[in-house]
Amino acid sequence: MKIDFTKGKGLVPVVIQDNTTLQVLMVGYMNEEAYRKTVSEQKVTFFSRSKNRLWTKGETSGNFLYVKEILSDCDNDSLLIKADPAGPVCHTGTKSCFADSQVKGFLYHLENIINKRIEDDAEESYTNKLYKRGINKVAQKVGEEAVELVIEAKDDNIGLFKNEAADLLYHLLILLKAKGVSLQNIEEVLQQRHREK
Repeated sequence: MKIDFTKGKGLVPVVIQDNTTLQVLMVGYMNEEAYRKTVSEQKVTFFSRSKNRLWTKGETSGNFLYVKEILSDCDNDSLLIKADPAGPVCHTGTKSCFADSQVKGFLYHLENIINKRIEDDAEESYTNKLYKRGINKVAQKVGEEAVELVIEAKDDNIGLFKNEAADLLYHLLILLKAKGVSLQNIEEVLQQRHREK
């Protein structure tokens, strides 16, 4: 990737995005040295305009931004970095410097939590206990939740309906894990169907 550092007097703007939820976490600037350090260490390093030096995000807090992907815009004069944050990103203690607005990609975050509880064999986790009971029990639970959602759909209590919809989605994610299928795989099927119509 050939970044044009000349337009911004040696600096390019960098948007940091959560790799899982795609929430925008913060914006900073990089010079060429900060970019090279970021690429080599796979932790985001900025050029701090106020400190006039390189600054690795998390160097004092431990809340590093671990690089997953670096993208350049069409003019090669700004960057988008998808990263896994090790903790709160903003100095105020929030996940994002743009406030903790509702994240549309939360299902991906939940999928990661479910996967971690299963892979870590978390003994007290309901998720892990259900998963260990086998595919038949997981599928049965999804069926039960689907029926409960249908029943609530026929009534007028929107709160109960939303809770049952959440239960169904949660258990569906466990079923996907049990089948070795990811949420992204399902999203790809839906995108393909959309293109075909």
